[in-house]
Amino acid sequence: MKDPNYILKEYWGYDAFRPMQEDIIRTVLNGKDALALLPTGGGKSICYQVPAMAMEGLCLVVSPLIALMKDQVENLRKRGITAFAIFSGMSRKEVIRTFETAMQSNCKFLYVSPERLETTLFREYLPGLGVSLLAVDEAHCVSQWGYDFRPPYLRIAAIRKDLPDVPVLALTASATPEVQDDICARLELISPEIFRQSFERANLSYSCIRPDAKANKIIEIFRNVPGTGIVYCKSRKRTREMAELLQLQGMSADFYHAGLVQEDRSRKQEDWIKNKIRIIVCTNAFGMGIDKPDVRVVVHADVPDCLENYYQEAGRAGRDGKKSYAVLLYDERDLHELEEMADQRFPSLEEIRNVYQSVANYLQLPTGSGQGQYYDFDMADFLKKFSLNPHLVLNALKALEQEDWLAFNEQVFIPPTVLFTARKDRLYAFENDHPDLEPCIKALLRGYEGIYDIPVAISEKVLAGLMRKEEEQVKNELAILDRAGILQYQPRKDNPQLCLLRHRVKAEDISIDMVEYNRRKEQYLRRVKQMLLYVNETGTCRSRMIGQYFGDEKLKECGVCDNCLKKKATVLLPEEFALIETRIRKILTGGPMDSRQLLQQLTGISKEKAWSVLHFLQAELKIDMDPSGRLQLK
Repeated sequence: MKDPNYILKEYWGYDAFRPMQEDIIRTVLNGKDALALLPTGGGKSICYQVPAMAMEGLCLVVSPLIALMKDQVENLRKRGITAFAIFSGMSRKEVIRTFETAMQSNCKFLYVSPERLETTLFREYLPGLGVSLLAVDEAHCVSQWGYDFRPPYLRIAAIRKDLPDVPVLALTASATPEVQDDICARLELISPEIFRQSFERANLSYSCIRPDAKANKIIEIFRNVPGTGIVYCKSRKRTREMAELLQLQGMSADFYHAGLVQEDRSRKQEDWIKNKIRIIVCTNAFGMGIDKPDVRVVVHADVPDCLENYYQEAGRAGRDGKKSYAVLLYDERDLHELEEMADQRFPSLEEIRNVYQSVANYLQLPTGSGQGQYYDFDMADFLKKFSLNPHLVLNALKALEQEDWLAFNEQVFIPPTVLFTARKDRLYAFENDHPDLEPCIKALLRGYEGIYDIPVAISEKVLAGLMRKEEEQVKNELAILDRAGILQYQPRKDNPQLCLLRHRVKAEDISIDMVEYNRRKEQYLRRVKQMLLYVNETGTCRSRMIGQYFGDEKLKECGVCDNCLKKKATVLLPEEFALIETRIRKILTGGPMDSRQLLQQLTGISKEKAWSVLHFLQAELKIDMDPSGRLQLK
């Protein structure tokens, strides 16, 4: 077994592990199960990648995020480590080739989406993969009390029977104590070691602000705080509008959401990471797997529906340890909408059945067909044709997904692939007969290794650059070669994918476990209540509130959040208290006065300090209110 410290230096270039990483790695290497709670930016992937490199065999990684799987595979390959991914949207032939290549090569990592785990194909190939470690990323998805419960995660425990003595490492950035217990139970972890890194972010200042105008406040924040930032908005439309508003103020900004084509998403993300763009205005589709340590400010223009999401998104600020800010803007309308959100988030059975019927009509699926098939699903076109509310549709689809009727993945990107199928003698003859296509063939053979063995992901844009042709022309040539039987060309997919997990049934036959459904709704309402408490709280340290929510009771007051700063502002020396009391008494000698007028006359004194003295004088019965509610001396 190789030394983990040597592997860390050899492949990642780091001299030392971050706190807890080495303890987690040693536990796994000793064959024990573990649950690791590492906050956003805490280096979760290192915790399974290093021990996998130290052990013989392959690490099977279960992850629900296709974009994140793709990034991880690319990053590992850049380090000279063989890795593959199997996810929704791949054809049966592509899946088989990937399994076979993983079995026959020195593959160290195979990433799979949870939906793949119970397929017959996966079961057939699992014994031959030589799995030595099972890593479950985003492990909160296994818990019905987690904020993003996904039923396929419940089936992970079943594959352990086929992997005796293989340790399981469950990883998540945020889970309440209740969810932590549920993860351990549902994954059937055996006497697990539980690692909880502190939720303290000493350099991150949390604040909640109720501004007169959110847009003006955001402009003010970015004028006062230098460096890059993120602005989270709830709607796609609002991301564009806010980015344009910032641009009008002379700020470098762009917008990002899941509805953009993959090329635009990648370009915008890359421009922001490389500081070509200062501010990215986005939905919560942005941020997963992005490692940008120098983000100085994260602004939430809308209130998230739970502290789990808020903590993860706000935590993208200040990963370099330097002073940073997490600002949540709100108004009464936000809070009211959040209180009313449960009914929208959990549609009625009738509404769910209506959405299911509309999907079946849209895909033109007859009853008794469709099981296991993937369909391109254009959400905007669907909503327009059936005049449905987008939030209702997304939540109905989620309910159907949680009851195993279908699977819906809005963010799918399957790159174009090429596999040469013609024998070399036939290929040579074809090149002689079609000299115009020879440059394309040569560019593929020279640019991509293994293209005769497995479907290899290619870039039509890179090929176009090499061949000095337009990208569209390259795509046409690849299509011609495919039709001629020289190669198999699979154009890229970046449309959302919908998969029926059972044959289509009549809408009235759709059933939902309403007991569990209502329990999840109650849990959701509790999370919303905690979020509202966080926003409305004006006295307790925000960092401590977050820590306590996740079971971290050891946090001290941060001293830098808005509530801690208010406390500092209201700490009064005896001389200050006496001076303010004298001025209050002098003003009230002239007769009763309402509190607003009194505060206006206390020039040069902060409202917080003035209120502290007023509250004390009232408590000591030195001043009181007259029948009209005005303050007066007793």
